Amino acid sequence: MTYALARPLVLSLETYSRLTGVHPDLIRQLVSLDLLQASLDLGGDLWFDPSQVAAMARIRRLRSGLSLSYSALPLVLDLLDRIAELERRRRPEPSRTGGTSWT
Repeated sequence: MTYALARPLVLSLETYSRLTGVHPDLIRQLVSLDLLQASLDLGGDLWFDPSQVAAMARIRRLRSGLSLSYSALPLVLDLLDRIAELERRRRPEPSRTGGTSWT
Protein backbone atom coordinates (compact mmCIF):
# COMPACT_ATOMS: atom_id res chain seq x y z
CA MET A 1 0.00 0.00 0.00
CA THR A 2 1.32 3.45 -0.86
CA TYR A 3 0.42 6.81 0.57
CA ALA A 4 0.73 10.23 -0.98
CA LEU A 5 3.35 12.38 0.71
CA ALA A 6 1.49 15.57 -0.08
CA ARG A 7 -1.89 16.58 -1.39
CA PRO A 8 -1.92 17.39 -5.10
CA LEU A 9 -1.90 21.09 -5.91
CA VAL A 10 -5.34 22.23 -7.04
CA LEU A 11 -6.84 25.69 -7.30
CA SER A 12 -10.24 26.68 -5.97
CA LEU A 13 -12.60 28.60 -8.21
CA GLU A 14 -11.83 31.84 -6.36
CA THR A 15 -8.07 31.36 -6.61
CA TYR A 16 -8.30 30.37 -10.27
CA SER A 17 -10.48 33.41 -10.96
CA ARG A 18 -7.98 35.70 -9.27
CA LEU A 19 -5.00 34.18 -11.13
CA THR A 20 -6.64 34.37 -14.55
CA GLY A 21 -8.53 37.64 -14.10
CA VAL A 22 -11.78 36.03 -15.26
CA HIS A 23 -15.11 36.26 -13.44
CA PRO A 24 -16.19 33.01 -11.73
CA ASP A 25 -19.50 32.91 -13.64
CA LEU A 26 -17.64 32.93 -16.97
CA ILE A 27 -15.31 30.22 -15.68
CA ARG A 28 -18.32 28.05 -14.80
CA GLN A 29 -19.70 28.61 -18.30
CA LEU A 30 -16.37 27.60 -19.89
CA VAL A 31 -16.31 24.44 -17.78
CA SER A 32 -19.85 23.59 -18.93
CA LEU A 33 -18.69 24.07 -22.56
CA ASP A 34 -15.75 21.70 -21.87
CA LEU A 35 -13.25 24.43 -22.69
CA LEU A 36 -11.74 24.07 -19.21
CA GLN A 37 -11.23 20.91 -17.21
CA ALA A 38 -12.24 21.00 -13.56
CA SER A 39 -13.17 18.48 -10.91
CA LEU A 40 -16.09 18.69 -8.53
CA ASP A 41 -15.85 17.86 -4.86
CA LEU A 42 -18.69 16.44 -2.80
CA GLY A 43 -19.90 19.95 -1.98
CA GLY A 44 -20.19 20.85 -5.68
CA ASP A 45 -17.19 23.21 -5.67
CA LEU A 46 -14.94 23.41 -8.73
CA TRP A 47 -11.21 22.65 -8.42
CA PHE A 48 -8.66 23.32 -11.16
CA ASP A 49 -5.31 21.83 -12.02
CA PRO A 50 -2.64 24.55 -12.36
CA SER A 51 -2.25 23.63 -16.05
CA GLN A 52 -5.68 25.13 -16.65
CA VAL A 53 -4.23 28.62 -16.12
CA ALA A 54 -2.40 28.20 -19.44
CA ALA A 55 -5.60 26.84 -21.02
CA MET A 56 -7.44 30.00 -19.97
CA ALA A 57 -4.68 32.17 -21.42
CA ARG A 58 -5.02 30.31 -24.72
CA ILE A 59 -8.80 30.80 -24.71
CA ARG A 60 -8.44 34.52 -24.00
CA ARG A 61 -5.83 34.96 -26.78
CA LEU A 62 -8.05 33.21 -29.34
CA ARG A 63 -11.16 35.07 -28.22
CA SER A 64 -9.55 38.50 -28.40
CA GLY A 65 -7.23 37.90 -31.36
CA LEU A 66 -9.73 36.23 -33.67
CA SER A 67 -12.99 37.58 -32.21
CA LEU A 68 -14.35 34.05 -31.80
CA SER A 69 -17.52 33.28 -29.92
CA TYR A 70 -17.32 30.91 -26.98
CA SER A 71 -19.34 28.34 -28.91
CA ALA A 72 -16.77 28.37 -31.77
CA LEU A 73 -13.76 27.97 -29.48
CA PRO A 74 -14.03 24.17 -28.96
CA LEU A 75 -13.79 23.57 -32.70
CA VAL A 76 -10.84 25.94 -33.12
CA LEU A 77 -9.00 24.48 -30.11
CA ASP A 78 -9.55 20.95 -31.42
CA LEU A 79 -8.22 21.90 -34.86
CA LEU A 80 -5.17 23.61 -33.36
CA ASP A 81 -4.43 20.52 -31.25
CA ARG A 82 -4.72 18.29 -34.32
CA ILE A 83 -2.37 20.55 -36.30
CA ALA A 84 0.17 20.47 -33.47
CA GLU A 85 -0.02 16.66 -33.35
CA LEU A 86 0.47 16.38 -37.13
CA GLU A 87 3.47 18.70 -36.96
CA ARG A 88 4.96 16.61 -34.14
CA ARG A 89 4.56 13.45 -36.21
CA ARG A 90 6.10 15.09 -39.26
CA ARG A 91 9.30 16.15 -37.52
CA PRO A 92 12.02 13.52 -37.75
CA GLU A 93 13.21 12.02 -34.50
CA PRO A 94 16.78 12.94 -33.54
CA SER A 95 19.33 10.28 -34.38
CA ARG A 96 20.30 8.06 -31.49
CA THR A 97 23.46 6.70 -33.11
CA GLY A 98 25.64 9.10 -31.17
CA GLY A 99 27.31 10.41 -34.29
CA THR A 100 27.59 14.07 -35.19
CA SER A 101 25.59 15.64 -37.94
CA TRP A 102 27.38 16.41 -41.22
CA THR A 103 25.84 19.90 -41.28
